[in-house]
Amino acid sequence: MQRMTVIFTALVAIALSLPAAAQQAVTLNVVTAGDQNMVDYVKDYLGPMFEKEHPSVTVRAVGTGPGDAGSQKIFEKLEAEKANPAWDIDVAVIHQKAAGEMVGKGLLARYSTEIPTGKLATSEAAKNALGTNVGGYVMPMFNSQTAIAYNTAMVSDPPTTYDALEKWVRANPKKFGYNGIKGGMSGVAFIVGWIYAHSSDATRLIKGPYDPDTKKSWDPILAELAAFNKNVVLTPGNAGTLDMLNRGEIAMGPVWQHDGKIPPEVKLKLIGPGMPGQPMYYVVPAKAANAKIAEDFIALATSPKVQADGIVKRFNWYPGIDAAAVKPQLDEASWAKLFVDVTPEDLATKGKPFPIAPYFNDILESYERKVQ
Repeated sequence: MQRMTVIFTALVAIALSLPAAAQQAVTLNVVTAGDQNMVDYVKDYLGPMFEKEHPSVTVRAVGTGPGDAGSQKIFEKLEAEKANPAWDIDVAVIHQKAAGEMVGKGLLARYSTEIPTGKLATSEAAKNALGTNVGGYVMPMFNSQTAIAYNTAMVSDPPTTYDALEKWVRANPKKFGYNGIKGGMSGVAFIVGWIYAHSSDATRLIKGPYDPDTKKSWDPILAELAAFNKNVVLTPGNAGTLDMLNRGEIAMGPVWQHDGKIPPEVKLKLIGPGMPGQPMYYVVPAKAANAKIAEDFIALATSPKVQADGIVKRFNWYPGIDAAAVKPQLDEASWAKLFVDVTPEDLATKGKPFPIAPYFNDILESYERKVQ
């Protein structure tokens, strides 16, 4: 009897020493904005890896759709649950605009300083999202850049600036395509780059301060864009632009540098004076039901090894954490592949952030009213 008591006591001690995740089955709900490849990345790569390390956890990945609209759905879901004691999204992947809004509404947990990879989030984008301080609330999943993709079988000497692109489109009608502001952020980035290229206050748009009257000066710029649009193809989205490029239906169009579907015959050109890029963020909702497990998931996803194998090697995306921590995990060929078309010099001189949130909203609203 005494022996049984000792065994029972030992088992209780072991059980109490185990983390909660090891004692009961948990479903970790990961909800991501963006194209289908974002969902596939979690479902096919990150999820199985995390489940192997955490046998009692099942990772469930759900997508909400491309562009800021996908992030807006996550925002609305959390806002609707605000009064509930626990929310059913554990990890979300969102765009910059939504991140700033969610921080302002108190919908996100401040967690990144609590995970081991938090110190590796050194970029300005890990602290600032379109003018909002998001430091501590976000971890960049990756960093990215838009550029003009062109089919080398159809274009041998691509334009290098927005002005040159306008001339090329006039000479080659319906051979350039983009998705406007619907269906994905590559079209949005192209439009923002257009405003930057044609206005005299691009720096003010990026850094502020905000002046609501600034948008009045965009009327002639947007009229030029409306004329430009008459000679282009409006595609169904980020993936649609790339599909049309691959099929030879268009010769050029804006895409994200991070899109893993870019084939060898399609090259990239970051045109001047510049185009914007942005990260996507891992965030933990303020009342996530499985917050600690969510933090562990993000720590794995932002570790140098996973950033190297998953972000760089699998998709040729720019790492979300400090590149210096990722480079030792890569062979020279994989590292060099990141910069074949868009060089570090291109990024330094022509890679732009999106404007601060109020100007960003003004650009989208003005385009919808005056162009599309």
